[in-house]
Amino acid sequence: MRSSCVLLTALVALAAYYVYIPLPSSVSDPWKLMLLDATFRGAQQVSNLIHYLGLTHHLTALNFIIISFGKKSAWSSAQVKVTDTDFDGVEVRVFQGSPKPGEPLKRSVVYIHGGGWALASAKIKYYDELCTGMAEELNAVIVSIEYRLVPQVYFPEQIHDVVRATKYFLQPEVLQKYKVDPSRIGVSGDSAGGNLAAALGQQFSQDANLRNKLKLQALIYPVLQALDFNTPSYQQNVNTPILPRYVMVKYWLDYFKGNYDFVQAMMVNNHTSLEVEEAAALRARLNWMSLLPASITKDYKPVVQTTGNARIVREIPQLLDARSSPLIADQDVLQHLPKTYILTCEHDVLRDDGIMYARRLESVGVEVTLDHFEDGFHGCVIFTSWPTNFSVGIRTRNSYIQWLDQNL
Repeated sequence: MRSSCVLLTALVALAAYYVYIPLPSSVSDPWKLMLLDATFRGAQQVSNLIHYLGLTHHLTALNFIIISFGKKSAWSSAQVKVTDTDFDGVEVRVFQGSPKPGEPLKRSVVYIHGGGWALASAKIKYYDELCTGMAEELNAVIVSIEYRLVPQVYFPEQIHDVVRATKYFLQPEVLQKYKVDPSRIGVSGDSAGGNLAAALGQQFSQDANLRNKLKLQALIYPVLQALDFNTPSYQQNVNTPILPRYVMVKYWLDYFKGNYDFVQAMMVNNHTSLEVEEAAALRARLNWMSLLPASITKDYKPVVQTTGNARIVREIPQLLDARSSPLIADQDVLQHLPKTYILTCEHDVLRDDGIMYARRLESVGVEVTLDHFEDGFHGCVIFTSWPTNFSVGIRTRNSYIQWLDQNL
């Protein structure tokens, strides 16, 4: 009996040691976040083991775990009709607010889910619930794109998927089918989906052949650049769940089918050192010493290496491509973008990507709403229902939908 108690105590201590990570007191629901982070880390470790055993790619295994526990069929209610279909060969899930007698044409949002270009799905519970809520509260048509993921495809195929599906949707006959007002369509996404939404917005703003233009873009903690992994938010939140810096760097390398041997060098900005001439002209476009306010920069110092590893950019030139890093786009591209909403979270390595993009857009005359949450963390907007219901998740979701309601 005594030995059993000792064993149980030891197991509880080990579990607590695995779960506990130091978190700022200002983050929303810290113990719940620790449990969420521990669950995700556990799934990552299982997928890494599967990869090590040669059974399948670790991202395929990890996504299988995520989808197995959260996939939701296209279930309609009295308020929202949900259907799975495809737009020009790209799978989409369409959410239609219930029609009303004599109702005019509906507004619409094309939504692109996050997941590091490799994980999640438009068909999992979190995104299904978010888009259902948007369709009901906005009485809108929400098109959630099921783009292909790493390792099935790599950059720029994810962009091609969202562009192809959105162009198909914007055709007059398709908009008529779904009773959508062509002048009231926006694009939105979170995290890597925010990256794809920003890339799509920039491409569409330059396309003279597009008959129907986007009215707005709404980006939720978007990832927008791969040149500087030492912005103040990267330094402040280097190990903050659920997106530590090393994980974000690995997602970038996965997106480009790059070599994990570059992770450590990229985390100290060796890939954009002063000797890397290709990066020199772009560095000023994300000079956070001028783009961020003093309340953000604090005492943080820029990390600019004199010498680094020029081989990284030679092997992965996509790192300097504005399609992957919308923050470094030319000013003449940015100035044509529509009204923009950007949601950022204090406890997120990507916080400064969003703030810098807002400042660059404002500098060329784009109307921008920057919605910052001091207790927010990366991914929070989809965590609104039990058992992963966070107070900041509900507040960010409500604020986001309210902005869409007022501006779309």
